[in-house]
Amino acid sequence: MPKQPREKEAVEAVKREILDNALHLIVQHGLEGFSMRKLASRLNIAAKTIYNYFQSKDEVYLHIIIKGFETLYEACAKAFKTGQTPLEQLEQMARAYLDFGLGHANFYNLMFTWHTPKYDDYVNTPLEPVARIELDISLKLHDLFVQAMTAALDESHSQTDPEGAARFYVIYSWSLMHGYIAGYHNTMLSYMVPSPEVLKEQILAFTLKIFKQAQDGMGVTPTLEI
Repeated sequence: MPKQPREKEAVEAVKREILDNALHLIVQHGLEGFSMRKLASRLNIAAKTIYNYFQSKDEVYLHIIIKGFETLYEACAKAFKTGQTPLEQLEQMARAYLDFGLGHANFYNLMFTWHTPKYDDYVNTPLEPVARIELDISLKLHDLFVQAMTAALDESHSQTDPEGAARFYVIYSWSLMHGYIAGYHNTMLSYMVPSPEVLKEQILAFTLKIFKQAQDGMGVTPTLEI
């Protein structure tokens, strides 16, 4: 009688296989060129079988993004716990972010680099609840960085609005790390330096310097209305 857990595990295994193969096809053909028919052909199954698990290619895409953000969040949350101070937490999370970005190119490009649908594109559609899950986990990741940055600024009393400044510095530092990861994956950096991968530690050190200067009140003064 107690077969339900096994059946659930089997269903989740099938879903993982579908998503893994879908990600491969999206990278190969782009989201516009991706179809349930191509996915079924790659899996060597009937297309109607996939519809037992996902109602459309957009739902498949959203679940891929959810998986990516869950993986990244888990890595950054684990890194957050290893830091003894807010700055150490920020350093470890920044390292986890860079490691994910460099080591999971397919996920990263789909999540951050390519022009793909976002939550607003699914508002008032049947897929809005699924898109909301993706949005919430991505914002949860952002808030984790803001939490550590706010704590760092609170320690030094260097800002009159620590949370507002923290949100600015998170965007500022993310732009640096994202630029490096994107340049690494699109090979632009390979035209500028012989081995772009060796820049990782320097990018990390410079990111930490941004955090430290912000804490010391020596960084860029935020001018955005946040």
